[in-house]
Amino acid sequence: MTSPTLTRRGRVVAAVCVVGVGMALAAGGRSLEAVVLPSAVALAAGYVQLARIDEPAVRRTLPSEGFVGEGGEVRLAFRGRGTNGAVSPTYVADVDDGLDDGLEGPPGPVRTSVGDAPATYRVRYRRRGERRFGPVTVTASDVFGLFERRTVVEEFDTALAYPACREIPPWLRRALYADDAVGASRRREEFDRLREYARGDPLRDVHWPATAKHDEIVVKAFAAETERGRVAIAGEAGGGRESAGGRKSAGDRAPADALASAAASLALALLDDGVPVDLTLPGGEVSVDPGRRGRRAVLELAARTGPGSGGVEEADVRVVADESGARYRVDDRAVAFGDVAGGTVGRAVEETVGGAVGETVIDAASDVADEATTEASVPRERDEVIGR
Repeated sequence: MTSPTLTRRGRVVAAVCVVGVGMALAAGGRSLEAVVLPSAVALAAGYVQLARIDEPAVRRTLPSEGFVGEGGEVRLAFRGRGTNGAVSPTYVADVDDGLDDGLEGPPGPVRTSVGDAPATYRVRYRRRGERRFGPVTVTASDVFGLFERRTVVEEFDTALAYPACREIPPWLRRALYADDAVGASRRREEFDRLREYARGDPLRDVHWPATAKHDEIVVKAFAAETERGRVAIAGEAGGGRESAGGRKSAGDRAPADALASAAASLALALLDDGVPVDLTLPGGEVSVDPGRRGRRAVLELAARTGPGSGGVEEADVRVVADESGARYRVDDRAVAFGDVAGGTVGRAVEETVGGAVGETVIDAASDVADEATTEASVPRERDEVIGR
C-alpha cells in the first residue's frame, strides 16, 4: 500500500499554508493563527487518517455465466486481514475493478465506504470465452479530500461467456435425424434408464419417485429412445493469426466466433428436440444427451473453441466459418447460418431446473400440449432442408 499523497485540493491547501506563513511573519503572529493553523490541522488530520488504514482483503461475487450480450451485478466485499475480519477504521474509497476487453463495466470507479458496504457495479459480456476480473484498485481519501492512498489488491476471478446463440427452424433441425425418429422415440417399448427432463418429453414419462429424490424432473427413457440416432456436428474456422502482443484481433476472431455461434445454436436446438449430439470443434469434442448437463457441455466447448478444424471427416452436418460468416453443409448442399437463424437464445443453462420442481412440471405439461402443433407443421423430407 502506498503512502498518503496530496490530492490537487491538498496541494492547494499546502500552498496556502506556505504563503500564509510568509504573510503571517510579515503581518504578525495573530495572522498566523487565523490563516495557517486551520489549514495545517486539516492537513495533519487527513494524513493521520489515511496512514492508519491497512490494505483490505477483497471477495468478489460474479454474475451467472451467460451469453454474449448478457451480464449481471458484480459485488466486491471488503474485510480486514486481522483475525476478526473487520475493517478498522472504515474509510471512503474509489474502487476500480480491472476488466479484460471482453467485458463492459462502469465508466469509472465506484465510490463506497470500505468496511461499511460492498462496492457493486453492472457488467456485460462483450465476447465469448474466459473473461477475467481483477486486480482491484482501492483509492482511499480522507474526509477533507486532501490526501489519497492507493492500493492494488491482487484478487482475480474468471467467468465463462457463452457465444451468442440463435433459434434454428424446425425444418432444418428435423432433416438431420431419421425420418421416423420422432415416432420411434414415443413408442412404449422396454424401459432402459432414467435421465433428465428435456423439452418435448411427454409428462407421462416423468418418474415421480426419482424426481422427488433429486429435486429435478427425471424421466424414463425407453429402448426406442436410446436407439435413436445421434447427430454428429463437426466445425472448422479459418483465421487464427496473432498480433505481436499474442492476442487475436477482432478480424481474426470473427470466423471462430461465427463457428461457435452456429455450432452451439444447432446443437442446443437438437438437444431441445430430444436428439443426442456429438459435437467436434477445434477446441475439443463432447458427446451429450438431452438435458441441462448436455447443454452446458456444448456451451462450454463453444465458448472456448478457437480457429482450426475439428478433424472429423464423416459428420451429419459440417459447420464451416470464415470472414463472411458460418454455413451449414449437409452432403453437397449448404445454407448460411444468418439466412436461417431466428431469435436470440438466452439463459439456456439455469442454476436450477425451472426454479422448482412444480414449475418444471408445468413447463413439461405445456410441452405436451403443443407437441401436436409442432409435429404437424414440420416437414420431414431431408431434400427440403438444405439449398432451399
